[in-house]
Amino acid sequence: MTSAVEHEPVELAIGGMTCAACAARVERKLNKLDGVRAQVNFATERARIETDAPVRLDVLVEQVEAAGYTAKPVRRGRPDTDDDEASRHVRELWRRLAVALLLGAPMADLSFTLALVPSLRFTGWQWVVLALTAPVVIWCAWPFHHKAYTAARHGGSSMDTLVSLGIIAATCWSVYTMFGHGGADQPTDGVWGLVLRPGGSIYLDVAVGVTIFVLAGRLFEARAKRAAGGALRALAALGAKDVAVVRDDGTEERVPIERLRTGDLFMARPGETIATDGQVEAGACAIDTSSMTGESIPAEAGPGDQVLGGTVALGGRLIIRASRVGADTHLAQLVRLVERAQTDKAAVQRLADRVSGVFVPVVIALALATFGAWLFASGSPERAFSAGLAVLIIACPCALGLATPTALLVASGRGAQLGVFLKSQQALESARVIDTVVLDKTGTLTTGEVAVTGVRASADTTPEAALRLAGAVERASEHVIAKAIVAACGAVPAVGDFRALPGLGAQGTVDGQHVLVGSVRLLADNGITLPADLDEARAEWEGAGRTTVAVAREGAAIALIAVGDTVRPRAAEAMRDLAELGLRTVMLTGDNAATARAVAAEVGIDEVLAEVLPADKAAAIEELRAAGRTVAMVGDGVNDAPALARSDLGLALVTGTDVALGAADVILVRTELDVVPRAIRLARATLRTIRGNLWWAFGYNVAALPIAAAGLLNPLIAGAAMALSSLFVVSNSLRLRRFSASR
Repeated sequence: MTSAVEHEPVELAIGGMTCAACAARVERKLNKLDGVRAQVNFATERARIETDAPVRLDVLVEQVEAAGYTAKPVRRGRPDTDDDEASRHVRELWRRLAVALLLGAPMADLSFTLALVPSLRFTGWQWVVLALTAPVVIWCAWPFHHKAYTAARHGGSSMDTLVSLGIIAATCWSVYTMFGHGGADQPTDGVWGLVLRPGGSIYLDVAVGVTIFVLAGRLFEARAKRAAGGALRALAALGAKDVAVVRDDGTEERVPIERLRTGDLFMARPGETIATDGQVEAGACAIDTSSMTGESIPAEAGPGDQVLGGTVALGGRLIIRASRVGADTHLAQLVRLVERAQTDKAAVQRLADRVSGVFVPVVIALALATFGAWLFASGSPERAFSAGLAVLIIACPCALGLATPTALLVASGRGAQLGVFLKSQQALESARVIDTVVLDKTGTLTTGEVAVTGVRASADTTPEAALRLAGAVERASEHVIAKAIVAACGAVPAVGDFRALPGLGAQGTVDGQHVLVGSVRLLADNGITLPADLDEARAEWEGAGRTTVAVAREGAAIALIAVGDTVRPRAAEAMRDLAELGLRTVMLTGDNAATARAVAAEVGIDEVLAEVLPADKAAAIEELRAAGRTVAMVGDGVNDAPALARSDLGLALVTGTDVALGAADVILVRTELDVVPRAIRLARATLRTIRGNLWWAFGYNVAALPIAAAGLLNPLIAGAAMALSSLFVVSNSLRLRRFSASR
């Protein structure tokens, strides 16, 4: 880790951040270095660094560590697929939360009851309450204490500071009240006595409640972050793990993919993933390139053709000479595009995190000022401490911490019923302001499955008879188009003398007649020309982006079959709904322009961007954003992942690849496209709920802090008020269960 960082950007994985204030602290620390420009993303826990002059990696890492966090370089083009650390963190939070719930529930009931009715206190009740409380406020809340200590050691503060201080202060005051304060065993003046008099009260339930609520929020956040890394892990899993290398003597040796070198010959058998980019030296077959290029119909590959790693050989055996390996492959470039897009995307920040840099120091200062003022005015350390502690407790951010995760949890449950899964608050923020929806064609607007869309027969035959002859020949073929034709037929007769013609079609004998099925070129090679009416149909279909298959019988052309992708049901309805929401629609696809325009006209899309390569899809999204648009992207394939990650709002169909699902902000659980406007409506409703929660939480703090500082609020009642604030936030979020998808 002593190598220099050149002028190209470098990325560091940052560990230990718990809020946006942490990210801001790391960013400030890195930007203090000469010639360094750093952007730190709290959501992805990545720092993207650009330098004007070479800077050693270890210097950057030391600078981050000096701020109290950990850092390690991110390998270029090689995503870190090991999520053990993230999983361990989630499991640890689960364990702490489970213990807090198991011990905290009985303790809270006991503590609150004994605080309100001192006459129920039995001999040794203090030790029972303390035994239930200690594991929660020490072990379960340890992450908050540790982060607060780390921030303080480096001269900063965060929400953990306030949480930790509230827990410690509440616990210490309760222990003092139970063991060292005579008022603990004295009767109170009823409920109003508890409200107005600071002495004689314990509120360990407050300390436990803070721990439980904040742990639950952290657990939700940690699970979301672990899921966010799925895009890069899925990309890494897409590539081949080993490859059959062909040696000079013709023998094969299967080796790990890391040992493949540029210029090596390797083999791809039917159904295998092609190991790396290269040129076909021998063999011919159809290759499924949909995941990389967006083309719905497999491409034919033969000697001299270029193929991409990560695509799949569907039939036949290929011998390929590797032209690019490792970080130079097309797949590795996709990895870098997704990494870059996810790092650049705005951080998922709660409003509480944004103001924490000001809120936390102000609350601490106010608590200290309250303590000092009451000590000076009353001369009673007990009363001064009670008032200062009430300020800390009333300001503890339970409601703030619940505002976002509870709304997201309820929205996720309701969304599952409606076919929508919201992965983050980023989706909600973006759904409010998007004005353009970009949709992939293959697998998104269309089913991604090849099917017969039309049959045109000559005068001396019928479409059914022509399709029957074609199906008989194609039943012996493994080609995707052949399977589509067979699927469109009923029972077909047997075929004899079958022969596959790679790249052209197939031939055979059906009912004693010689039948050719394949491209127009196949007929031309056999001296057969299309009649004028069939040639006119061919031009019409190909102009609409369909693939045409010609059928000839006994040396004469008798029919044309149109094959192509089929539009999803309700696609046109979904486009109308998006228009009603005031959104402009754009199709972005790797397919040819004719096909794209035909589909766009059929479903009512405003704008078409066709023949766009995967790398250019992300650039196209950037161009739209540079033009002032706020863009949502709907896709399903690997080739859509960079664009999904680069867009302001990414929506992926659940039928898509793991890469697309990982890069998206919203998962569309159903394949009907009317779920897209439904998702946008739900996201906007959820954001309105979150904003209402946050305004209430902050309003509560603003109103309650002066009352607490004035000494008019017992810490116990402050804790109850804090709990009521949290209850309001939860109940407000639960209203989303009644969300209706109707317009």
